[in-house]
Amino acid sequence: MDILISGGTVIDGTGAPGFVADVGISNDAIEAIGDLSDLAPNAARVIDAKGLTVSPGFIDTHTHSDGILLWDPQHANGLRQGITTEILGQDGLSYAPLSAENYPIYRRYISGILGEPPEDLDMSSVSAFRSHYDKKVSINTAYCVAHGAVRLEALGFQDEALVGDALERAKRLITEGIEQGAVAFATGLMYFPQSWSNGDEMVELCKTANEAGGVYVTHLRSNHNERSFGGEGGVPEALEIGRRSGIGVHFSHYRTGPETAGQVEETMELIDKAKSEGVDCTMELYPYPSGCTFALSMLPSHVHDGGPEAALNRIKDASEREKLAEGLESDDGLVGVVVTYSPQTPEAEGMSVMELAEARGVSPGELVCDLLIENDLRVAYRGAPPDSVKVWRQVSRDTMDFLSRPDYMVGSDAIPIGSMPHPRAFGTFPRILGRLQRQFNVISLEQLVQRVTDNPAKRFGLKKRGRIERGYFADVVVFDSERIIDNATYDDPRQPPAGIPYVLVNGQVAVDNEKCTGVFAGRAVP
Repeated sequence: MDILISGGTVIDGTGAPGFVADVGISNDAIEAIGDLSDLAPNAARVIDAKGLTVSPGFIDTHTHSDGILLWDPQHANGLRQGITTEILGQDGLSYAPLSAENYPIYRRYISGILGEPPEDLDMSSVSAFRSHYDKKVSINTAYCVAHGAVRLEALGFQDEALVGDALERAKRLITEGIEQGAVAFATGLMYFPQSWSNGDEMVELCKTANEAGGVYVTHLRSNHNERSFGGEGGVPEALEIGRRSGIGVHFSHYRTGPETAGQVEETMELIDKAKSEGVDCTMELYPYPSGCTFALSMLPSHVHDGGPEAALNRIKDASEREKLAEGLESDDGLVGVVVTYSPQTPEAEGMSVMELAEARGVSPGELVCDLLIENDLRVAYRGAPPDSVKVWRQVSRDTMDFLSRPDYMVGSDAIPIGSMPHPRAFGTFPRILGRLQRQFNVISLEQLVQRVTDNPAKRFGLKKRGRIERGYFADVVVFDSERIIDNATYDDPRQPPAGIPYVLVNGQVAVDNEKCTGVFAGRAVP
């Protein structure tokens, strides 16, 4: 054996009770499970796991690491959590398939959420995209064909429906992407240019993805949108797309928030009804009561028409700027918002929009416009957690109630850029498996491990991953079930967790005694 993990409690990912055993690893695969003590003297490395839990590596089903992995391949924020595989291309916000002409355009447009990868990369196909990560980063990566890239490549940055030749080109790109190894087709129907798609167009694209063997991953459209079926977006539109196309629908970050805390059954009502009628649905969530996004996405539709340069010119226009500022401020939309990423004005990171606006003597909406101009659109911000501890605790309890369902998994929605990122980028998995598991105890640790390993592996077709099983790839996490905990907070988010001493990716030790080793063994999967 190259590595022998000795004496730990093996939770194998199936949901079955844990058992004490040794795990033997040769090259990149699990070779044997059981009493392997006679092999220990000849093993190249023995990891003593007595009193610890040995589980499959965690699979993050929703993360925005596409850009940062290309300039920070160590990716400690994910790896230290026990994450061994991340699924990229989420919300349709990624780089493939984009031509050499369109890549810099979309790279700039989504830089507020993905950062800035190298300018000279080939992103013209899913194969090319995957090659930039294969054996070059610390974790495995899977990819969803990104709706934004497909639409830009097929039609341009235009507020028009995909029809005729443009629609056929988009369908070809999706088919080719899945044939080249993508696991799904991902959309973010509140982001541009995706938002300009209508319901009929989405059905056609999802039929194509389904025929190619993919899943439909959706960040829901805002409700009451005239482009969706019957003018209603959200869950009803996603379910109707699933019905009409036959594709499996995977709902991104589907959870309760402060306004809906405690309403787990109500949140699931439409989905459960559709599942009883044969619509294939799964969901994911992260365990925090507020979200994070890039500021450009909050501006109205017409601003985005024509792409990032056109958007920037509209923000700079005095008459347009006044209207945009008023829109941003409506319904107290900027109250509690904190800047997480503004690379040209780093002093703003960690400050609220309200206090920055007061310091500069402008309105909160004007402040956001100013930051977008000063940072060439590269601005992200997060919402504030609720003041009420009772509400926050209920949202946390809801997280565990959702995860007690067999159709749920975990996606951190990590945006790991800036000095003050949302803490979910550093703490999601240990928060669930440690803090919330011990606090609420509504689901066994074995079942919880299944939700973050075998469940996503099956849903996204990740071959021979997600279990501690002979012949499976040796993506393994060794953690202390009594000590594992998140340390990242809203006011100090870049803190690694505790209680995860070892992480192996494809049979190589990537975290050793809670320190990253610099090994880049990640593969482009499946």
